[in-house]
Amino acid sequence: MLSYQHIYHAGNLADVHKHALLAALLSYLTRKDKPLSYIETHAGRGLYALDAVEAKKTGEAEAGIGRAEAFFAPDHPYLRVLGEVRARYGAAAYPGSPLVAALSLRPGDRMHLADLHPQEFAALSATMAPYGADCRQEDGMHFALARTPPDPRRGLMLIDPSYEVKADYAALPPLIGKVHAKWNVGVIVLWYPILASDAHRQMLATLDAMALPKALRHEVAFPPARDGHGMTGSGVFVVNAPFGTEEETGKITSVFARLRPDGRP
Repeated sequence: MLSYQHIYHAGNLADVHKHALLAALLSYLTRKDKPLSYIETHAGRGLYALDAVEAKKTGEAEAGIGRAEAFFAPDHPYLRVLGEVRARYGAAAYPGSPLVAALSLRPGDRMHLADLHPQEFAALSATMAPYGADCRQEDGMHFALARTPPDPRRGLMLIDPSYEVKADYAALPPLIGKVHAKWNVGVIVLWYPILASDAHRQMLATLDAMALPKALRHEVAFPPARDGHGMTGSGVFVVNAPFGTEEETGKITSVFARLRPDGRP
């Protein structure tokens, strides 16, 4: 399906969760003086204008990054990226995960990005051209297997589908198993929405049963963005979680706790 466009949801609390952790993971991985590969399967546009009509229509950015930014430590890698994006693209600019990655990587690191949606891919290609990213208009799951193992072998893959296709929930665990079998040193980060329908539960049970190495799951809860909205939280499942990931997720939990009226995670 090609109807999903993230501009309506850019900067929401799920983005804050995912991008804060991604920035922290890449900050850690780039401390080592060895090149790495970044692979993203459902990249979107890469850059969003939060003053666009589409973004303002839902109000998700205002309730998301508009509130959460104040609760991060000043030296958090996520805030560094946000500051650099605004300096380059304007005060209303918000980075998608490809741009979070591009501004976290170093010369010599490589980026491989895919998106199937024609308009999203065109925007992605234009945004990421200055950063030397390899952008492909391909199905993300096929792309994940085709690009592994990458060169350099060190690296991180973000799998972040829209879950418009309900079959994704069943397809993702075997995909992750195959990617890990081909690329056993890769850090694999799967993002998933927490829905009132509990559609993610069986997927997580399957992933847990696979006993993948250094597996870590982190979830945050938040109120629905508006009446009738089904997403009540955000989750990530990490394979080969780098040292310090659990500590970092604890910091993110604290941010989300401060966003809740009751002050609890």
